[in-house]
Amino acid sequence: MLNLPDGQAIPLRVRSLVGLIPLFAVETLEPKLLAKVPDFQRRMEWFLEHRPDLTKLVSRWSVPGIGERRLLSLLRGHRLKALLKRMLDPGEFLSDYGIRAVSRFHKQHPFSYWSPSLGKLLSVDYEPGESQSRLFGGNSNWRGPIWFPVNFLIIESLQKFHHYYGDDFKVECPTGSGRFWTIDQVAAELSRRLASIFLKNAAGARPVNALYPKFQQDPNFRDYILFHEYFDGEVGRGVGASHQTGWTGIIAKLLQPREGYSLKEDGLCGSDKALVDTFGQSVPAA
Repeated sequence: MLNLPDGQAIPLRVRSLVGLIPLFAVETLEPKLLAKVPDFQRRMEWFLEHRPDLTKLVSRWSVPGIGERRLLSLLRGHRLKALLKRMLDPGEFLSDYGIRAVSRFHKQHPFSYWSPSLGKLLSVDYEPGESQSRLFGGNSNWRGPIWFPVNFLIIESLQKFHHYYGDDFKVECPTGSGRFWTIDQVAAELSRRLASIFLKNAAGARPVNALYPKFQQDPNFRDYILFHEYFDGEVGRGVGASHQTGWTGIIAKLLQPREGYSLKEDGLCGSDKALVDTFGQSVPAA
């Protein structure tokens, strides 16, 4: 939304990660926990009843889910499915290597806006690798690549939704495939796609090192993985700063199986083998 000095608000209809952020506003509450905080539950119920202006988008707090859990979320079930339909579309956000920052739709359909104050046409298109402008401080780019922090938050949010809805709530993944998965399976598939950036593919090459032959082939470098700032939305190539361990390092959390999970070679898409550490050793069970 562009807010002008004269009070005019102009919607900018760009298909970007901004539209996926409501996913992050989710939490499940266990009945045993609620029993210990009756004042919190009383205040929450008061807000839901007396302040519909604040709570009209909040999930149905009073409806128990799996295990009698309660859900706090900005997305009710039908809105969640509508959002995931767009997010899991390969022609939109779903890349072979994770969720893109901007929809691939804009590759053929750039968003344009004429700025009267600047006297020129501004546009947003799909740029999966390096930025084509200096708007983002050099080579940083939020117009198409894959960024680990937001992908991690998406996965964590999906796991929380599954904790409430359980296995009966399913969505098509990928969109248009005719294959319906639980939200937890979708989260696992996104983890697999992110992991595949660093793991050797069928040709023995790591997508992260595409276009970097020395790191790809030299025995002194090929098994020492760099944690890039972001990754090409089409080929998974590492882009930007190459030592961005501070957030890309969370791949370790995705590679580590959660309690009750195991690494199976016959898992999702026949490729849960990807959930192995980048140095060729199995990750120890949680």
